[in-house]
Amino acid sequence: MGVTEKFDLVPNSSFLVSVLLVAASCITACTLGFDGSMMNGLNILESYTGYFHLTTATTALNTSAVWLGGCLSGLLYGYVVDAVGRKPALLYGALFTVFAAIIQAAAQNVAMFVVARILIGIGTGASGVAGPVYLAETLPPKWRAWGLGVFYDCWYVGGLIAAGVTYGTAQMQSTWAWRLPSALQGLFSIICIVILPFIPESPRWLIYKGRNEEALQVIAQTNCDGDASSPVVLVQYKEMIDTIEFEKNSGETMSFFEIVKTPSARKRTLLAVSVAVFTMLSGNNIISYYLGTMLDNAGITNSTTQLEINVILNAWCLVIALIGTYFVDHFGRKTMAAWSTVCLIVFIFIIGGLTKAYGDTSYTPGVYGTVAAIFLFQGSYSFGWTPLSVLYPPEVLNYSIRANGLAFYTFMANGAGLLVTFAFPFALDAISWKTYMINGAWDVLELVFVLYYWVETKDKTLEEIDELLDGSKHSQAPDLEAVMAGKADLGDCIVGVEPVVEVSVEASKQ
Repeated sequence: MGVTEKFDLVPNSSFLVSVLLVAASCITACTLGFDGSMMNGLNILESYTGYFHLTTATTALNTSAVWLGGCLSGLLYGYVVDAVGRKPALLYGALFTVFAAIIQAAAQNVAMFVVARILIGIGTGASGVAGPVYLAETLPPKWRAWGLGVFYDCWYVGGLIAAGVTYGTAQMQSTWAWRLPSALQGLFSIICIVILPFIPESPRWLIYKGRNEEALQVIAQTNCDGDASSPVVLVQYKEMIDTIEFEKNSGETMSFFEIVKTPSARKRTLLAVSVAVFTMLSGNNIISYYLGTMLDNAGITNSTTQLEINVILNAWCLVIALIGTYFVDHFGRKTMAAWSTVCLIVFIFIIGGLTKAYGDTSYTPGVYGTVAAIFLFQGSYSFGWTPLSVLYPPEVLNYSIRANGLAFYTFMANGAGLLVTFAFPFALDAISWKTYMINGAWDVLELVFVLYYWVETKDKTLEEIDELLDGSKHSQAPDLEAVMAGKADLGDCIVGVEPVVEVSVEASKQ
């Protein structure tokens, strides 16, 4: 089957389409990573702190306001994603972020800067809802772990760029030292807007809207270079149609309250929300936003040295996150989360102990040991939790609750982020090293939850994951893995699928 006019700009190379999908969807992580590293850098710069005459309270407010905007998106944007489609919803989020970045760069006082950062939070929050849903529903299963894993790996791409930019602009004597990084925060959204015409809509959203022929062609474009007769395409197409029809016939709606309506929905939502909370409260955001304060407490007070450490730390985390993304399909989601959390517990206690012992001294080995522990802590987080951040939630959420479930995930993640970024400056000022000890105790609770409550989802299509959570698969189609291995025949399972195509196991091996 050829490609219809609606997809004229979408290439027939499945690899290229997958790359473009990931590039467009990852703007949220790039922008937030840029934001965290940028604010780390700005909080070190006298040209920024002096211009706004910052206190502990206004520093916390300026830094945390972005999460307030993200909370607002989390409450409302799931409806937009379901109503207009995943691709347009991503476009609207990108446009909003560009607009907000311009206002932030032009800020004249704390109030204007805070409002701009709330608007940036709304834009990135919107993209944070649309992007993971779009990727999870559109990427082929063999690329899903990579694509969604790389999603938040790109946090460090944005962070590394921001660290380099703020290190460079630190030499400027004017307010452009902080205005230029603020303006560049909209760069990733512009890249997204440019890419969007060359990628298709989610096939699951198209099926839900009754546009089945278009959905079949999207599956073909993303899986088999446009070949709509491939068994790999037909099995997924059948699974999607059957599962969405089952959800409709079961009375599942696209309402926000659907996420807590049934025991299965509540379990799915709890699993998704656990990722939102754990990725924000594991201790990583202390380092992401207040590295300067941590280094001050550790005994490193030179601003240039702090900025250099910020650059190196982001490069280190990016490399480790990519390695973790490679292994997530080998080890599995639950194993990765558990081991990552074990290492976080060990290293955050070491950071606390070394800060207490050597923070007020000039003992060089102790200071270096603290910095090393910070790197090992962030590396441990990057290896496991960074790729899992938006890989696991859309996998455990079924179609009817995926958009609103991700919206609630976004609300909870931004709410936790708001708590952390606003409260931790006061905690670090008041109790210093004890902050890390308290956070380490919380990480122990995270580990217990993952070990006893998470379910493993690797090597499954989104529809096949239903069997793990609901006890039954809602489609007669054989598992995709079995078809690809030549261990299952399509038989009569594609009867009623338009267009019907005769295939054999032999054909599936080619």
